[in-house]
Amino acid sequence: MDYASVRVNMVRCQIKHNQVTDPLVLSAMAELPRETFVPNTMADIAYVDEAVRIAQGRYLMAPLVLARLIQAAEIRPNDVVLDIGCGTGYASAVLDRLASAVVALESDGALAAKAIATLAELEIGTVAVVEGPLEKGYPRQAPYDVIFFSGGVSAVPAEISDQLAEGGRMVTVVGGNGSTNSLGKGTLFTRRGGIVASRDIFDAATPALPGFAPLSAFTF
Repeated sequence: MDYASVRVNMVRCQIKHNQVTDPLVLSAMAELPRETFVPNTMADIAYVDEAVRIAQGRYLMAPLVLARLIQAAEIRPNDVVLDIGCGTGYASAVLDRLASAVVALESDGALAAKAIATLAELEIGTVAVVEGPLEKGYPRQAPYDVIFFSGGVSAVPAEISDQLAEGGRMVTVVGGNGSTNSLGKGTLFTRRGGIVASRDIFDAATPALPGFAPLSAFTF
């Protein structure tokens, strides 16, 4: 398969014509080999407009959802970004094209190892992959100018919101039931005067990250 052509087609047909106009986001996604970040058996569907499975219960976010969230974060060249649930590192690689540094947090050791290897192969040296529970964030390097969730959440824990710098932005898909096709809301959080406020920016479906799935209701 000619992945370069498929990649350009993804940007032209899925992303550029669906309210993504940031040239840096478009350029990053047109150049980075998304197929390298998925298992070999999934490479041929790496560019479809849906989440792609990379491990048990883990997915690469659909290209359009990823692009719209990153665009909404309005990342600046001097920003430090925390990518929560980086998986194999694709979103971190895209974020790296916009920010000065990316801390990529992953709870699964095998995925973290894959992210480290793939980012090194692509000579991306300003992404630091760290292991730890996703729902705790990574306070060691806080505060962050931008916090990005590479998957859905039922709610954002205060422990993570507290890691957002004054004037910082945080983006994720909130709601849904955690499945691949359950509709939630792409949401932008901002910190101003020490207060974190949120607003919905678009409808989106993406699988929930480990530790962020909605709790099952009790039945009697």
